[in-house]
Amino acid sequence: MCKKGSNNRQKQRKRVALLHEKIANQRKDFQHKSSCQLADSYDAVCIEDLNMQSMSKSLNFGKSVADNGWGMFVSMLKYKLEERGKKLVKIDKFYPSSQICHICGYKNSDTKDLTIRQWECPECKSHHDRDINAAINIREEGRRILSA
Repeated sequence: MCKKGSNNRQKQRKRVALLHEKIANQRKDFQHKSSCQLADSYDAVCIEDLNMQSMSKSLNFGKSVADNGWGMFVSMLKYKLEERGKKLVKIDKFYPSSQICHICGYKNSDTKDLTIRQWECPECKSHHDRDINAAINIREEGRRILSA
């Protein structure tokens, strides 16, 4: 271990700082490229308006949620869509996107439990992957908002 004022300690601190800067730059680059691709490909983008701060505290996601830069990505996406005359539609965070069957509209309250990744609708008997079903419901809710 290096002593506090030693040259080796300073070199290591600089090396760690450069690694953190490189990771931050890679994340920004990925976010810029992803937001550009979305803005170029679609006339409107629908996202769930998530509260990442409360998610990192309450759902035991911790650093993985805090570290992903979602807020920065959303702001990049928003300004790129606005530059191109396109729309960003934010779906309310309380909209039950993963609980509603996208085929028949049945609301399954059992799927509030995040450990349930797949479920079958008791009404129409269709099988749903939680994330895919939620994405379809968010898209449809965004279309409904845009047409209103």
